[in-house]
Amino acid sequence: MAIEISSFSKFAGFTGVRLGWTVVPEELVYANGYPMIRDYDRIVCTCFNGASNIVQAGGLACLSEEGFEALKRTMGYYMENAKILVETFESMGKKVYGGKNGPYVWVHFPGLSSWQVFNKILERAAIVTVPGIGFGPGGEGYVRVSAFGHRECILEASRRLTKLLLK
Repeated sequence: MAIEISSFSKFAGFTGVRLGWTVVPEELVYANGYPMIRDYDRIVCTCFNGASNIVQAGGLACLSEEGFEALKRTMGYYMENAKILVETFESMGKKVYGGKNGPYVWVHFPGLSSWQVFNKILERAAIVTVPGIGFGPGGEGYVRVSAFGHRECILEASRRLTKLLLK
């Protein structure tokens, strides 16, 4: 038995909108028999007033037949962007993770801190990445690159990264 957590962030490109759901089975209890759902409900009701109506309407639209088809097309576009980014970094000999099930690419830079890589890319290529350390200690030495963007911007970023990282 487990708690299931999901969101529209990757599935629908709702990054930052904070629309998701959690399933806490009523049968899930602490060692003393007290239901976990009661604590979960208390935390959620205390800390969160719920998603706005417009965000909820957007989520429902994604789940309609027409919305889901549009969503697949849009996410397919971003996944093609991710493929371009993966190929760019791999062509430079970098170890790349992700970009297959979500529009984010993780790139490993052995021997450098994630902040060093972030600063180098920002200062020399004018591209914003995310230092991996921000996701916890396992992210050190990595940066995360988003494929959410216009194709022209992804291609330009790929050119700048190739020029920067092949030096």
